[in-house]
Amino acid sequence: MSNQSLGDVVIDEWVQGKEKSVNDFNGSVVLIEVFQVNCPGCFIYSLPKAIQLHEQFNDKGLVVIGLATAFEDYDKNTLENLEKLVTTGEVIGETYKALNQYGLLTDGKVAWRFPFAVGMDRVVPDNEPITDERVMSYIRKILPEFDQLPEDQKQAVISQVKQYMQQKTKTAETFERFSLQGTPSSILFDREGQLRDVSFGQVEHKQSLIEQYL
Repeated sequence: MSNQSLGDVVIDEWVQGKEKSVNDFNGSVVLIEVFQVNCPGCFIYSLPKAIQLHEQFNDKGLVVIGLATAFEDYDKNTLENLEKLVTTGEVIGETYKALNQYGLLTDGKVAWRFPFAVGMDRVVPDNEPITDERVMSYIRKILPEFDQLPEDQKQAVISQVKQYMQQKTKTAETFERFSLQGTPSSILFDREGQLRDVSFGQVEHKQSLIEQYL
C-alpha cells in the first residue's frame, strides 16, 4: 500500500457536515465512499452499504464520508445535482432510470438520506496534451500488470485509455490521486490517517477490513 494519507483527499466543498478538513478525523477509522451522482451502481449497492456501515460502526470509531466525483458526464455529475440529492433525495439521469426501473424511488426520490458528511471532489479543467508518455504513465498506475499482457490486449488497453483521455475535459483531484478505476470506489484509512485499502466496485469485503482497523 502506498504512503498516501487522509490529507491527500481533496474536498472542494462540503454539502453536508461542517468539517473544515478531513484531517479533523484523524483518530478515527475513515471510509471515503466515492460515487458519482449519475452512477446507478453507486445508489443500488455501495451507498446503502456505506449507510449500513455507518449505522453499525459509527459509535465504535468509524467515520464515513460520501465524496461525489466526476470523471465523465460532467453535465450531470455536478455540485448542483449533488446538493439536490442531499437536500431532497432527488436523483437524475441514468441513476433515475435504473432506480425507477427497480422500483426503488418514491416520487422520483430515494427513500434514504445521507446520515454522514458529504462533499464534492475538486474538479478542474484538464488541458494537458495527450502524449504517449502520459497514456503509458496512466496505464501503469491503474494496471501494474500491463507489461505481462498479450500484445493484442495491450493495444486494446492503449486504445481505450486514449479514448477516455480524449473525452476527459476535466480532472477530479481525489479520483486521480488515488488512481481510482471508476465508481463506486472506497478509500479506507486507519486511525493514524494512513491509507489501508482502495477498492473499486466491491462491497462485501469492506466490513471485515473496517473491523480489523477499529
